[in-house]
Amino acid sequence: MDTARKTMRYLNKLILFGLIWAVTGPVYAEANIAFVNVAKVLEEAPQAKAANKRLEKEFEPRNRSLIALRKELRKQEDKLARDGVTMSDNQLRRLERDIRDRKREIKRAQEDYREDLNLRRNEELRKLQKRVYKAIVDLAKKRGYHAVIGDGVIYASDSINITKDILKELAKAIK
Repeated sequence: MDTARKTMRYLNKLILFGLIWAVTGPVYAEANIAFVNVAKVLEEAPQAKAANKRLEKEFEPRNRSLIALRKELRKQEDKLARDGVTMSDNQLRRLERDIRDRKREIKRAQEDYREDLNLRRNEELRKLQKRVYKAIVDLAKKRGYHAVIGDGVIYASDSINITKDILKELAKAIK
C-alpha cells in the first residue's frame, strides 16, 4: 500500500509537470528576447563623449587656476628653502603663514572643484541614462522584443546582443 501511494504521488507530479510544460512551453518558444550591455553603451555613446568634452571645457578655467595656485605655492616653498636661513624672523613667519594659507586655499579649491565636477558628471550621466533607456525601449518596440535584458547576464549570444544597434541609434540621434 505504501508503494502504491508513492507511485500515485509520482504520477501526479509527472502529470502536473507535463501540464505546466504544455501550457508554458509555447510561451517560452515565442518569447523574443534581446540583450544590451548598458555599461558599454554608456561609455561608448557619442553623447557620452560630447558630455565629457563639455565638462572639460566648462571646468578648464578652474583647473588652470588650480595649476597656477600650485605653481605659486611651489615658488613660495622654494623661496623658503633657498632664503629661509637669511630671512628675519618676521619675514620667515610671514612666508610660512602665507605658505600654510596657500595650502589651505588650494585644498579647499580642489575639494570644491572635485565636488562641482562630480555633481556635473552625475547630471550628465542622468541625462545620458535617460537617452540610452529611451533608445533601448524604442528599438525593442520597433523590433518587437518581449524583453531586453541588461546587466547581470552571465552569457548572451551575439544573435540577441543589440548593444551595437543601440550605439548606432544614439549616433543617429546626435547628428
